Formats: sequence, C-alpha cells, structure tokens
Amino acid sequence: MKIYIDGKYYDERTAKISVFDHGLLYGDGIFEGIRAYHGRVFKLKEHIDRLFCSAKAILLDIPMTAEALMKAVVETCRRNKLRDGYIRLVVTRGIGTLGLNPNRCKNPSVIIIADKIQLYPPEFYQKGMEIITVPTVRSLHSALNPAIKSLNYLNNILAKIEANNAGCEEAIMLNAEGFVAECTGDNLFIVKEGKLLTPPLSAGALYGITRKVVMEIALASGLEVGEPNLTRYDLFNAEECFLTGTGAELVPVVKIDGRLIGNGRPGPVTRRLVNQYHALTKTSGEPIYD
Repeated sequence: MKIYIDGKYYDERTAKISVFDHGLLYGDGIFEGIRAYHGRVFKLKEHIDRLFCSAKAILLDIPMTAEALMKAVVETCRRNKLRDGYIRLVVTRGIGTLGLNPNRCKNPSVIIIADKIQLYPPEFYQKGMEIITVPTVRSLHSALNPAIKSLNYLNNILAKIEANNAGCEEAIMLNAEGFVAECTGDNLFIVKEGKLLTPPLSAGALYGITRKVVMEIALASGLEVGEPNLTRYDLFNAEECFLTGTGAELVPVVKIDGRLIGNGRPGPVTRRLVNQYHALTKTSGEPIYD
C-alpha cells in the first residue's frame, strides 16, 4: 500500500507522523471518507468542498488547492491499483508544542490512505440491522459543531461503545433537546405515509454527502422528501428506516429499541433507493484511470 503524506508516497511500514502532531495530541484536524466505484472516485468535488468548509470553521489553512487535493486523491488510488474502495483524506494542524496553541503549528499535514472497506456484514444489507438509542447526546452546535468533520470523534465513539455493549453495531444519537440527530457514523432516514424524512442539519445531523445524494434521487423519482425534527416515537412508527453514509452506503434498519419497523424486513422504498444509488455509482465520479 502506498500512502500519501505531504507530497510524498510511503509504504505502509514507513508511513509515519510525528508524536507532536496536534492531530494526534488533541484531535486538531479534519478528515473526509470518500468512496471509489468502478474506477471512479464518487462525489470527489463535494467531499473536497466539505473538507474546505470544515477547515474554514476551525481556522485551518489547507496547504493545497482543491484541484491539487483532487489530483492527489486520484493519484493515490492509481498507485494502489484501486478500482473499488475507500479513501481517507486527513488534514492535521501539524507538528507543534505540547501546549494547545494552534499558532505553534507552522505546517499542516495532508495524509491520504486508499484501501478496501467493509463497514457492516453483508447480511445487514440483505435482512436489515437492529439499532438502539444511546444516552450519549450529539455535540452541541455551541461546542463542537456537528457539521465539522473533525478528528475529535470521541462523542461518536462513546455512543458506539454503548451500542456495542448492547450487542448492536450502530446507535441513534439524540441532541440536547431530545430530537433525533444522527447515528454514530451515518445519517438516518425513515419512510412515513409515502414521504422520505430525515432529521434537519440543525438537529445535529452531519452534512452527509450520501444523505444529499439519496434525497436528490428520491426527489427525482417523485418521492416527497422532508427534514422535520424527529423523535423516537416517529422512528418507532415508521414504515421503513435506513442509514446512509459514505462507508455504509444505504443499510436497512428493521428494529429500533426493540420495536419492529414495518414488517421487520427492508421495505420497497429502501430497496428501490439502494438500487438507484448503486446505478449512479457505476457511471458517476472522477476517473482514476484514463
């Protein structure tokens, strides 16, 4: 495996960062998870745009242009002979002192890893998954804004631990007001009375790239899409439920907090959107190989 670090490529064994990098010491940095399908990098521009938005929010100067970053992502995939896989793009504040002051970090670092990924077992996509609501709430907008895809994912990890302790792979996180925000690494959708509903970004949902793609596909197919505040009650009484994310793609949910969703099997709207999403990934994206 060839890993990109600050303009150079390293083997997996020799790819290293400093122990004084503030991305390691304090989680001071940002990242994007990107997918490659059929020799194309899917929604690359959208991911790069979101990366720069995260950088602006934390006053981090990315030492490359958006165009240069896109080329580096594609080249990393090419060097790893990747046609289908996952790209992790990381920008850290860089090497600094043991103090918090980000001004002591002079040179931000850019890291790109391109490899295979399997986030959930295949049976989850076929039969659906069971999830629970956990006590850990989503970060407040006035603290660490959930829109920032930062390297500090401890809020999500704590929720993931609570899910794992309950025997589940994924968990629903509420916001401080008790409304549904998102899951630990995925956005959440339900189908109710012929409408596709998902929590609003203001509730603490990430500005998900896959979330947006699914909403666009749904609207184009004539499905009504809404972004109301949702409660656990709304989820329990949904006809269908599924999660979306770059790594997860679309994964059906058939039980929430012990309540069966619909008939306990992936529903027709979910199955149709999955097929439409996969069809789009076959033809859309930045070519890796000329």
